[in-house]
Amino acid sequence: MGIGLLGRGIGDVKFLLANGAEVTATDLKTKKQLKSSILELNKFFKNLKSKNIYPIKYVLGGHRKEDFRNADYILKAAGVPLDCPYVREARKNNIPIKMDDSWLAEYAPCPIIGITGTRGKTTVSTLIYEILRASAKGKEKIYLGGNIRGMATLPLIKKLKAKDKLVLELSSWQLQGWQDAGISPQIAVITNIYPDHLNYYGTMKRYVADKKAIYENQMKDDFLILNKDNPYSREFAREARSKVIWFSKKDVPKNWRVKILGEHNLANIAAAMKVAEVLGVSRNKVRKVVEGFNSVEGRLEFVRNYKGAKIYNDNNATTPEAVIAALNSFREPIVLLAGGSKKQVSYRELAKLIKKKVKALILFQGAGSEDMIKELKKVKYQKSLIIVKSMKEAVGEVKKVLERGEVFLFSPAAASFGLFTNEYDRNDQFVREIKKF
Repeated sequence: MGIGLLGRGIGDVKFLLANGAEVTATDLKTKKQLKSSILELNKFFKNLKSKNIYPIKYVLGGHRKEDFRNADYILKAAGVPLDCPYVREARKNNIPIKMDDSWLAEYAPCPIIGITGTRGKTTVSTLIYEILRASAKGKEKIYLGGNIRGMATLPLIKKLKAKDKLVLELSSWQLQGWQDAGISPQIAVITNIYPDHLNYYGTMKRYVADKKAIYENQMKDDFLILNKDNPYSREFAREARSKVIWFSKKDVPKNWRVKILGEHNLANIAAAMKVAEVLGVSRNKVRKVVEGFNSVEGRLEFVRNYKGAKIYNDNNATTPEAVIAALNSFREPIVLLAGGSKKQVSYRELAKLIKKKVKALILFQGAGSEDMIKELKKVKYQKSLIIVKSMKEAVGEVKKVLERGEVFLFSPAAASFGLFTNEYDRNDQFVREIKKF
């Protein structure tokens, strides 16, 4: 349920086909919209040498209830609405609902380190992965999966051995599958919790409820690693049956030469350090990885210099809190590119900081930008403010105002839908335009 264009659904279909499953692939997008995905899947099917392979059955441009009555399993993509009538139909017919990373976890023979949170998931997951890779012994292998762009997690079933370790970045949507399966990772990390995806969840209570799946089914000998500086952590610690370990940005030694910018990234490093401690990795090995670690793509990532100005890609900063953290990472004057579609979040505090630190603001057209402008008016922001309808136009406007010694920061604080297919499309368009800058 959900083939998509980003690679995860495609990877899952390939895996299931290759293992003899009879697959019905259904998506709300049309055959035309999914052209590249279908071409890839059809080519894969033709190259399969086994005779015991069923052809893919496509149901595109919408779902059909009958497909959710006559299946052994439903494998649903992350982000399928909570009240989806097709999922309800499957449940009514007692058909198990699976998601790729939790389905893998049901069979994984090795320890799993799961990372969730509103911000910092990818940075923490990647750091942990790099630390464990650097300290792996013998034939032990470290794998990274979950909410990673273009990567299907389910196929890792074929690779994992008992001596290995699996690091999974887990979004709130993906954690729904863990709730359904009644499982949690042996080591769980919650980086922080802030308002997000409220256009999907409606309330913070429902959003936080999905996040809790990362520890709800842990055992007493498992570990829950929590942010000492985030208020939701106290609630999680009270509910946990596992061993609770706390981290704080103050845990990072001041003499470490950290490359990644921002106070928030010190907290991310501290979270990875605690996982390393649990797994017995030496502090020296951790330090070596941390000091050599550069930003992950789209997370306060330094892209290039332009005539004495620095350009940063913070595409994945889709909440006001994330953009506040980014803005606070610089002392230089900032030209900020932000905005987009609505996320049902408050821009009050962000507007105050924009007034203080941003010399020119360029906003993508959208309902989220309109909400931001309302708050900017309240704080009497009177500097340059431009509304644009495309990435090309946005970057063109930046060129007019950016000067030597300044920072051009792309950090949206809004969803991508409307002007872009998704946040990955938005990221890729930014990278392409900056190459022409």
